[in-house]
Amino acid sequence: MLTQLSVDNFKSWKEISAMRLAPITGLFGTNSSGKTSILQLLLMLKQTIESSDRAQVLEFGDEKSLTNLGSFRDVVYQHEKTASIDFSLNWNLPKPLAIKDPETKTNTLLTTDRLGFRCTLGENGSDRLTVLRLEYDVNENRFVLKRKGQSGTKYELLNENEGIRFRRTQGRVWDLPSPIKFYGFPDQTYAYYQNAGFLADLQLEFERLFDRLYYLGPLREFPQRHYGWKGSEPADMGRRGERVVDALLASRQRGAYISPGKKKKKQTLEERVAFWLKELGLIYDFKVSLIAEGNNLYEVRVQKAAASADVLITDVGFGVSQVLPVLVLCYYVPQGSIILLEQPEIHLHPSVQSGLADVFIDVMQNRDVQIVVESHSEHLLRRLQRRVADETIGPKETALYFCEMSSTGSSLTTLNVDLFGNIKNWPKDFFGDELGEMAAITKAAMVRRQAQ
Repeated sequence: MLTQLSVDNFKSWKEISAMRLAPITGLFGTNSSGKTSILQLLLMLKQTIESSDRAQVLEFGDEKSLTNLGSFRDVVYQHEKTASIDFSLNWNLPKPLAIKDPETKTNTLLTTDRLGFRCTLGENGSDRLTVLRLEYDVNENRFVLKRKGQSGTKYELLNENEGIRFRRTQGRVWDLPSPIKFYGFPDQTYAYYQNAGFLADLQLEFERLFDRLYYLGPLREFPQRHYGWKGSEPADMGRRGERVVDALLASRQRGAYISPGKKKKKQTLEERVAFWLKELGLIYDFKVSLIAEGNNLYEVRVQKAAASADVLITDVGFGVSQVLPVLVLCYYVPQGSIILLEQPEIHLHPSVQSGLADVFIDVMQNRDVQIVVESHSEHLLRRLQRRVADETIGPKETALYFCEMSSTGSSLTTLNVDLFGNIKNWPKDFFGDELGEMAAITKAAMVRRQAQ
């Protein structure tokens, strides 16, 4: 699970300092206030890690990528050519990492259940992006690969804190070349140093972190009258939820079951999704059916009420097809995953928006899934506050933020939620001026009565 994020000079953010990430993290605020940029940073790192080009420092993406950010000049704060981007992440490991001594192969150098990573990037003077410094923080150790001098492609390796010291292999002292992407130690590291083999384990854990990260965008696909399935098992729902039926059928074929909680009967993915669609008040029943034997075409049929006939998903309200990828993703991804959601409340009734908070709490508690959601929904936020008040979740299990834009860029305000679910530092006009609107209505009514 991600526990902390910091960033300097990324898009509209001059600085985000030690932002706490909880099992449920909510980003709220006005349009163009920088909420989405926080998610885009994580998506850019993920698509870079998954890129086959080891020499490309960052993969900024294109129209087919998770996110499309243009170039370094487009994402650096105020487009300053000479500025650098600095970011860091802290996260908890699914299981403790024991690092063995490369020389004895039996002694344990250190054991940890949490890691930190930091990177500083900038242009090298010839319009090429380069890593100025990268580091992994492990307990009291800070393993650093940094560029020598103000330019060039020569790097040095060191531990800036007391602890493990790197020992050179006998022979000529060569400088290290550029890192692999933005986070990887060059292959020569393991030949030039006798005891640096464990650095590969740190790099692997960083890659595994982003293997567990999934994303669903704000714009979902329109429902279809039929869906083709060729037996594929997708990793996620796709940016627009276009692979949602593939995921349902793959889970059915695999015979996967989901635990809804202690002492409760396990359910299939379809059963769990049907439960929540009914709980949210959208439909009474839901199923994915083969149209005819011998083909690979399926249809999604729903029953609006107990006494009504089942119909195609295209023939009911748009909200069902829009929330379906959200629900399926929450229960399809492996336990311990991280899900980034942009505006999951789009096209949903306020009561359903509130219910989404309960979905997120359920997967957080029963599947150890971390949710980072960017939203404009007051109803979703209010339900989270209510669940703190009724002790369904603790205040530390949520991290809620308000983003706003000023003359110097985006700023982040932590919403302080007390034990009774109250936000003690509610920003002015957070969800509009409700009291002002009520006063204006009253005043307009008085003026109208006087005129009559």
